[in-house]
Amino acid sequence: MGAGNRIMPSTMDAVIEVQELVTQYGTRRVLDGVSLRVPTGQITVILGGSGCGKSTLLRHLIGLQRPNSGRILVKGRDITPLDGEQLVELRKHMGILFQSGALFNSMTVGENVALPLREHTRLEDSTIQIMTRIKLQLVGLSGFEDFMPAQLSGGMKKRAGLARAIAMDPEILFFDEPSAGLDPTTAAALDELILKLKQTFRMTIVVVTHELPSLCRIADHVIMLMGGKVLVEGSLDDLRAASDPRVQDFLARRPAPESGDAEAYLQSLVGV
Repeated sequence: MGAGNRIMPSTMDAVIEVQELVTQYGTRRVLDGVSLRVPTGQITVILGGSGCGKSTLLRHLIGLQRPNSGRILVKGRDITPLDGEQLVELRKHMGILFQSGALFNSMTVGENVALPLREHTRLEDSTIQIMTRIKLQLVGLSGFEDFMPAQLSGGMKKRAGLARAIAMDPEILFFDEPSAGLDPTTAAALDELILKLKQTFRMTIVVVTHELPSLCRIADHVIMLMGGKVLVEGSLDDLRAASDPRVQDFLARRPAPESGDAEAYLQSLVGV
């Protein structure tokens, strides 16, 4: 990768810094010496095709999986050697919205949102109920406290999951493919909600996606992965100006060429 495609100024205020991260499953390297920074108070989009390593990277960032080697510094502290109790404490300062929303089907929407507050605080029940209503109002679900997840649409489930993710007022908020399974209008509304959260709470947001419309709407900072490596890190303009043809093919949604080794080309594109 050419140096012109990486924009990592030493003066950038980073809440997360990844250094030479390597993850290997058998003989396959999913992450191959990944280094990157997540700027404080900005929306960072981790972009790439299926199999490029972005979901594995996310699991490392939230402490769900340890890498084979490398370091992940969160506010200057290496989280890779932390044990279970220390990781639980770390995650109190993080919010995570998984692809499906990951709601508990046996609980009401309100009970789902209140769960982190009941598990990790000693707040009175009346205070928890107020905070739950506030968070649901923020995501456009005011009045849905007593609904069950099965009664919600896909977009509403994601909003409910987001309300739970921000229940503890996290410093860092992670999204795993937030637009997956949503129609374009609902996905656009979720993008607007992500922007609103950034502006309202000034929190650091990390979004893992392959959706180009969302990227262009929300990204302050872009990290593009292919084949387990960082190809581009910088602004949207840096991404568009990247000289690597694989980046341009991805942005233009160009398929594998008709001639030549198409299989090898596809593997280089999606990192499988």
